[in-house]
Amino acid sequence: MADYIRIGKRGTVVIPADARRRYGLEEGEMLVMEESAAGLLLKPVRAYEVEVYTPERQAEFLLNNAVTAAEYDEALAEVRALGVDSATVPHQARPER
Repeated sequence: MADYIRIGKRGTVVIPADARRRYGLEEGEMLVMEESAAGLLLKPVRAYEVEVYTPERQAEFLLNNAVTAAEYDEALAEVRALGVDSATVPHQARPER
């Protein structure tokens, strides 16, 4: 499906209302323009709130993602560097291998 648009003064482009509704675009929303083999590609810019993890939560990730005993030992050292007591962090036991 092709929508035809015209470039206005100062390079403005108006996206037809049905296309804006179809893609959930609203006034003032940011788009990114990329060059592609087919021409110019417009895509909406989506911003998401960044979650900031506490040292305790980081420690939980580190310890639970360790697969081998060596990885667990490395994670444990990082947890200590964060200033977190590993005994207070819910995690799986140290792998045997």
